[in-house]
Amino acid sequence: MTLLIAGGTVIGPTGAIAADVLVDGETIAAVLAPGTGPSEGVEVVDASGKYVIPGGIDAHTHMELPFGGTAASDTFDTGTRAAAHGGTTTIIDFAVQRTGEVVHDGLAAWHAKADGNCHIDYAFHMILGGVDDDSLKAMDQLVADEGVTSFKLFMAYPGVFYSDDGQILRAMQKARDNGSMIMMHAENGIAIDVLVRQALARGETDPIYHGITRPEALEAEATHRAIALAEVAQDCPLYIVHLSASRALEHVAAARDAGRNVFAETCPQYLYLTLEDQLGAPGFEGAKWVCSTPLRSKHENHQRDLWRGLRSNDLAIVSTDHCPFCFKDQKELGVGDFSKIPNGIGGVEHRVDLVYQGVVDGKLSLERWVETISTTPARMFGLYPKKGVIAPGSDADIVLYDPNGRTRISVETHHMNMDHSAYEGYEIAGKVDTVLSRGEVIVSDGAYHGAKGRGRYLRRGLSSYLV
Repeated sequence: MTLLIAGGTVIGPTGAIAADVLVDGETIAAVLAPGTGPSEGVEVVDASGKYVIPGGIDAHTHMELPFGGTAASDTFDTGTRAAAHGGTTTIIDFAVQRTGEVVHDGLAAWHAKADGNCHIDYAFHMILGGVDDDSLKAMDQLVADEGVTSFKLFMAYPGVFYSDDGQILRAMQKARDNGSMIMMHAENGIAIDVLVRQALARGETDPIYHGITRPEALEAEATHRAIALAEVAQDCPLYIVHLSASRALEHVAAARDAGRNVFAETCPQYLYLTLEDQLGAPGFEGAKWVCSTPLRSKHENHQRDLWRGLRSNDLAIVSTDHCPFCFKDQKELGVGDFSKIPNGIGGVEHRVDLVYQGVVDGKLSLERWVETISTTPARMFGLYPKKGVIAPGSDADIVLYDPNGRTRISVETHHMNMDHSAYEGYEIAGKVDTVLSRGEVIVSDGAYHGAKGRGRYLRRGLSSYLV
């Protein structure tokens, strides 16, 4: 099918232009001056008054992730369908290897979960929960043969995913050799576990203590340590996930100012939600917002600094760390013990909108909005120019975004498999109008037209940003 998206304003990293977009089959055939496209043999999609942007790429999701005696409530079916509703046309999820397991078995398990179930295109990072000779060898094989070019390590969760500094250094050296990216959960998990035990011994069991026992200092320390280890590994490419705090950002900014291969993401929860207002909600309600890294205090400057980091590119990407759990029966596992609350917030459906609200509020430019939600994730993780840009030859993953529309976020209207919304009642001064995935209109006028299983696995190349 040939489509002509006519009358819109195309937004890309270099600016906004009035242009029509010609789609032939699954790819973009041309970006044309307004009114110069073919008039016959095409289906016209009216984009008047709307922004035409590349489909969103959420580079950090956890569909069906086993955690804390339960599993994330979104499957690849429900989660990718919700993502599509919100203007995200590609996710990069995390396959998991735990200590003692075989890396390739973990990847195969996640392929089995996703294959035939995704509504949009998808790729995988690989979590390495056990760094040894076998997993280091597997890193080379995944980069060369599987299109998996990024590996996540944890400085947190001793006994589950934790890697010590020696293991981290070995993995970083391997990544420097094969060109892959090390993604780091940067919190000092050994110290956090001490603080958690001490809090519980004092009878401090409410959800707010999840945040209090994971202080900013331990995120900043781990971030600095990860950057130092990457330097020892000959400037191994390093990507800090879900950065939440000002002092951690300062370490990333300093490394970037020194020309290092250091990058970071933040998430909408850290741009909008706080320790006091959400995690500290009365009773057990705050469990809805338990995630790691935790929400930070509204009495400090974290949100101001994170928005500034997005403007300055010290923060490269906004991802969601989408890892939803229902309040009933899942979050409730931690009643009386905050350390047993499953860690995660659902947001894959709302990222495009929430970052756009930053544009409305004067915190980001339109161009930077598109970079942080689409173009930079594509470049960072080896999907560009197939994804992340409105350009001839690229996949026709396209979102028509209506700046005159409004979106009210609520559990009553969202499509994620959750019994609550982390952003209940938030009003966004914009709206996803139409979503195309590889040339197929899968969302229009609030209705879903896609299908389970149409999403394809993407083999990724290396990052475009490495020096």
